[in-house]
Amino acid sequence: MSDTKSATIYRMVLPDHVCPFGVRAKGLLEGAGYAVDDQQLTTRDAVDSFMAEHGVSTTPQVYIGATCVGGCDETESYLAR
Repeated sequence: MSDTKSATIYRMVLPDHVCPFGVRAKGLLEGAGYAVDDQQLTTRDAVDSFMAEHGVSTTPQVYIGATCVGGCDETESYLAR
């Protein structure tokens, strides 16, 4: 059995704007020893499509396994447990 912890993050990385909450959430995960699958949403259309498809109103969104942890604040709370 593997001891590797992994997470997937969907975060906004546009040509003129990188979401600071996505950067922070990714850093929190890496700091906690997670291997991070960094899914960058690089166009406004990609961001809007992701939010509509997943029924969320913000990015980033962090998934650990099949569980959606939520955004940056929720990720920080999850990791503090």
